[in-house]
Order: sequence, then C-alpha cells, then structure tokens
Amino acid sequence: MTKKAYITTAIPYVNAAPHIGTGLDQLLADIWARYMRQNGYEVRFQVGTDEHGNKIAAKAQEAGLEPQAYVDQMNASFRTFMDKLGASYTDFIRTTDGHHRGAVQYIWQQLAAAGLIYKGSYEGWYCTGCESFVTDKEAAANNGTCPDHQKPYERLSEENYYFKASQFSDQIREAIEKNRLRIVPEFRKNEFLELIKDGIKDVSISRPRKNLSWGISVPGDEEQVMYVWIDALSNYITVLGYPENEAWREYWPADVQVVGKDILRFHAGIWPAMLLGIGLPLPKVLLVHGFINVGGAKMSKTVGNVVDPNEIIDQYGLDAYRYYMTRHVPTQEDGDFTWEKFENAYNNELGNDLGNLVQRVAAMITRYQAGVIGDAPQAEHDMGPYRDAMSAYAFNQAIDTVWNTVRSLNQYLENVKPWEIAKNREKDSEATEHLAEVLAHASSTLIQIADLLMPFMPGSAEAIRKIFETGVVPSDTAPLFPKIYLHTPDPHAPKA
Repeated sequence: MTKKAYITTAIPYVNAAPHIGTGLDQLLADIWARYMRQNGYEVRFQVGTDEHGNKIAAKAQEAGLEPQAYVDQMNASFRTFMDKLGASYTDFIRTTDGHHRGAVQYIWQQLAAAGLIYKGSYEGWYCTGCESFVTDKEAAANNGTCPDHQKPYERLSEENYYFKASQFSDQIREAIEKNRLRIVPEFRKNEFLELIKDGIKDVSISRPRKNLSWGISVPGDEEQVMYVWIDALSNYITVLGYPENEAWREYWPADVQVVGKDILRFHAGIWPAMLLGIGLPLPKVLLVHGFINVGGAKMSKTVGNVVDPNEIIDQYGLDAYRYYMTRHVPTQEDGDFTWEKFENAYNNELGNDLGNLVQRVAAMITRYQAGVIGDAPQAEHDMGPYRDAMSAYAFNQAIDTVWNTVRSLNQYLENVKPWEIAKNREKDSEATEHLAEVLAHASSTLIQIADLLMPFMPGSAEAIRKIFETGVVPSDTAPLFPKIYLHTPDPHAPKA
C-alpha cells in the first residue's frame, strides 16, 4: 500500500503583490514534498489564496473593480508566482470557491449544533491590517499600536458570534506538551504555551454585514458575515474535499502545516479548537518559520526596501533563489536578504563551489577519456546528518551537509590532481586506471550530490544527473551558474 503524506501552507492574503517573504511557506513545503516523494510517499500539497475581508473590498474599490473581479485578477498573479517558485503543489484553493464556501457553512453548522457558537457583544481593540481583535493586555503591551503594521488599534463595539475555543484549552495544551501536536522549533512551542497559560480565549467569528461586507454569510443570519478564522483556516480540509468527498480521510490529519511565526497562535489555538469541535484529529506538526528582513530591517513600502522575488528569479534563475532562501534563511528563524549577500552566494557558492566543480569534472572526462566515465561505483558518503536535518525540518542544515560534500570533492581533486595523473599516462602504466578511478569517484559523488539537492534545486540536480548518469558526458555542458555582477564589483572588470 502506498504511503501517503499531506503538507499545507498558510494561504496568502491577496491585497498586495507577492514579495520575497510571500513564497517562504510554499518553498519550505515544496522541499518537504519533494523529499517525501523521493522516499516513496504519495503527497498531497496544498496552496491557495485568502480572498475575503475588508482589505480586499477596499483594494477592489480603489481599483474600480467588484471584489470578485479584483480577487480573480490577484489570484492569477499569486498562482503564477507559485508556479514560478517551482512549487510542486497538487491542490490550489481559493476561499471564494463554491465548494469551500458551502463546506465552511457546514462546519459552522456543526459547531453550532455542538453548542460551541453563541452571540455576544464585543467592545475592544481591533487591528485593520491584521484583521484581528486584540486584547487589552496586548494593546497595552504594544502601546496601542500594531507592531506589524505600525498603525494605532481601533476601538470597536459590535455584536458578533463567538466560538467557545476556551472549552478546548486543556486538550490543546496537553496535545502540544506531549508533542501529539508538535510545534517546531521548540522555542516557538514554549512561547505558545506561555501565551495560553491562562487558557485559550473565546474568539469572535463573525462581524455585522455593515462592518464586513465581503465574505461568507453566517448560516441562518444574513446580517452577519463569517470572520476570517472559520473561513480561512477551514481551507486545509475543504481543499481535500471535506465533507462530502470521503477521499479527504486518506490524508487528514496533515503531516506538516507550514506557517509564519506571526500566525502561530491562530494555527496552534483556534484551528485545533475548531478541529476538536467537529471531531477531527489535530495536525501532526506545525513548522513555524520566521521573517525575511532586508538589510536587517523589516520590509516596508514606506521604507522602500520591498524586494520583488520575480526580479531575483528572472536575473539569476529559480535555483539560485531557492538556494539562497533555503541555505541563507534559517528554516526556523528570521533571515536576512541583501542584493550583495545574494550575489556573493550566487557567484562564490553556486558559481565557484558547485558550478565550477561540475564543469571541471565534465571537462576532464571529455579531455582525458573522450567523454566516457567508465565504471562509476555508487558513492558511499554518510547520509545520516542529511537525513537527521530533514527529519528535524532544519532544511538549511540539510543543504549545509550537501555543501560539505561539494567542498570535500573540490578538496579531493586539489589533493589528487587528476591533471597531473593524466600527464604521466605515457610513463606510468597504472596512471590510466588511476585517472579513471578518480574521475569515476568524482562523477558518482556528483550524482549523489544531485540526489541530495533534488528537493532544494530540482533544475540543477536534473542537469547534473543528465551530465553524469548515462556514463557518457555530453559535449555541450553549459555552465550551471555563469557569473553575474549586478550588485557587487566584477573582479575581472578593467580597472578604471
């Protein structure tokens, strides 16, 4: 029987164009999905777009469009971006999809039938940017201003429906403490447990239609519109066909749900409470990543430091983007991007370490052995550290281990000097065989490197395999990473 696995990503809000941090969920999920497929799993991999809410309605109005027309337009740009990232997703969901809307209303009705929804008045703080309510304690701690959006909280008073999330506080706390719902990394788990030490609070799950026009109607009450949580969080099961398509049961609970650190509390608190409320098991792992800063500062349109990922991919190639975002942005912590750091990594690590290595081995096999590799035994490098890092969802550490092999092979060639062995073939009868062994070892190691890089840099991995795995090196091997100097000095440029 085929082993099955399911990974999800937090669906981005489509009120602005994708930026460098937007694709982090999809990239990390794609690495895991490709790795699991390599290990024989049949993987479902969800991506999508969050398309309801006041910010969407406001943006649509600014653009002179109806909300549906606006989200159709924005959805296309996000889908194009996810495809450009090389995300090997199997399922794409929009919260405006007809099936999703109906399934969300069904979930609401289940929660209501279980006595978990009640009507109440809310008076307190609200962040328009986050589209979330804020406790007095949080508002005070942040001096009345949202730290993410740098805008003062608004004071609201309105009648809403509430979800009794508090009823599940003990079950959720125990599941997290005992790692039945595992939060990675551990320090995020501890942060969340501290946050809920006094219990999970009941949460507002609707707003009056006069205050929230663009969304899914509350079943049986047209004057109220569902708030983001019941709508957006439900996508992880509705995309599988829940509730009517029984195939959803083959994949739920999710093996890994990838989320940003800013939305952990919703995925570790409200989402598990919703699942418990409708009698479904909790996801197995929440993989929490950090933010990508630019030059040490948070990305901001006001500051003018927003980086367009399309520009990186168009100028340097997809695998260069995936490499930097995997190796130089720690999987479980904040990372930093500057064009200088990126270009140095591209030219020195991809260009010199890997690209030149592939090129020189291919060139020596072509020059000394007419392109024929000969008998290349399977490389036997220790895979333990790589597998351990992948199992810990520390993808930056996994690719570090691959780079250790890349650099070790470069050092091996410098020590053995196959070009010197080639010079001695006429004088030394054993030199030809020795040279063949050296180049065969280099070829088999590069094939193993390609296998290890497949989840991270699938295009480059495939290119390396094509050069070495047939036993005959093609005569037209182009450089994998030709040097580019757009943001750093070209050392070969003529001196002024």
